[in-house]
Amino acid sequence: MKPGPLIVVSGPSGSGKSTLIGRALVEFGPRLHHSISCTTREPREGERDGVDYHYVTRDQFESGIANGEFLEFATVFGKDYYGTRRTEVEPFRRCGAGVILDIDVQGAEQVRHTCPDAFTVFVLTPPGAYERRLLARGTETGESIERRLETARAEVARAHEFDYRLLNDDVDRAAGELCDLIGRLFEGQLNGR
Repeated sequence: MKPGPLIVVSGPSGSGKSTLIGRALVEFGPRLHHSISCTTREPREGERDGVDYHYVTRDQFESGIANGEFLEFATVFGKDYYGTRRTEVEPFRRCGAGVILDIDVQGAEQVRHTCPDAFTVFVLTPPGAYERRLLARGTETGESIERRLETARAEVARAHEFDYRLLNDDVDRAAGELCDLIGRLFEGQLNGR
């Protein structure tokens, strides 16, 4: 059986990645698996273990690194680990299902090396939209927003490394474009690197 496609979606915090991925998951149903990342950070209000993230201790995460359990991982903002366990990707792909990852540019770079057939998408928004979206969330402090904006600028500077750049200026149009890309990957009309 041909492995299912691996789609990596990256972009700055507040770019709408989660919304676009959610639309794709509805469109493709069980044919598309959303990989749930692991993290050592504390859950935010309303987040659930096994749904939003797999919340683990630093020791558990570092043990997983030592045992080769992660397809990709990174330290974010210099303190918390985030990563994708191989068990969230490989078994699904072997069964022909597609897997979609919502990871940062560091993780995307690692996946390009470990899974050269991955198709990478970078989500962009119009100027000023990142800050407005972060403020609208109401979950970030002023210091946190500034740190995220600085990170966003660095991430946008790397958008050219991705197979496809998707402008999220209209969520319906952008979701349709992402779904079209995924459909073409299932049909073998697009290839990753």
